[in-house]
Amino acid sequence: MHPPDTRQPLRGKTAVVTGGSNGIGAATVAALAAEGAQLVIGYHQGEERAEALRASLPGTHHRIARLPLDDTATHAALAKSLEQDHGQVDVLVNCAGYTTRIPHDDLERLDSGLFNEVLLANAGGTYSIMRALMPLLRRSNDATVVSVSSVAAFTGSGSNIAYCAAKAAIDTMTLSLARAFGPQVRFLCVSPASVSTGFVPGRSLDDVRKKGEATPLGRAVTPEDVALAVVGCITHLRTATGTRIVIDGGFTL
Repeated sequence: MHPPDTRQPLRGKTAVVTGGSNGIGAATVAALAAEGAQLVIGYHQGEERAEALRASLPGTHHRIARLPLDDTATHAALAKSLEQDHGQVDVLVNCAGYTTRIPHDDLERLDSGLFNEVLLANAGGTYSIMRALMPLLRRSNDATVVSVSSVAAFTGSGSNIAYCAAKAAIDTMTLSLARAFGPQVRFLCVSPASVSTGFVPGRSLDDVRKKGEATPLGRAVTPEDVALAVVGCITHLRTATGTRIVIDGGFTL
């Protein structure tokens, strides 16, 4: 009997990454492909970015899939397609989301419509995708779901109040789902502080750099840092479920 190929622990595994065309999602796609996974790159409007990323990956049979968070029909359609093509899903990484900078005391600007929109984009859509793929994840019998959360979930300090609430919801869903679906599926979330991407409109990379320099580790969190944490959750933290992995450089200390 030959020992398993530890150089690519995800070889033969099917991984779905939402919001996979740029930022944290794109870094996660690249990291999972390097571990041997076969990727489904979910995107909303970045089809060209998603296709360029797919073409750059090692391995074969990667694909892209338009996956708006607010369209449950596309989530069901993806599940049906994956069932036909793969029979199961081994990894789901929830990277997709949306936010905008609004001071927490500006309740006039953060009206109920926008509050619900941010909740749907970051929590409701994430739940819908997990729900649609759950039968395929359970069929794997050794699946991992990692959701990209934020320290905003437990500090209450983030781009706006709705975003903080949405990330707190993701943390709580992680607890609930881990309890309900173990041992077949593990659920974890990774919680960075500000990441050096253009995710938050109006926030400059220089702002992120200065915040990072003030942390104990003296630098900002990068998309690659988050991607490595996601991979670690899948490949190394084998007895961890329902827990939060904080990767903020000590920002919240």
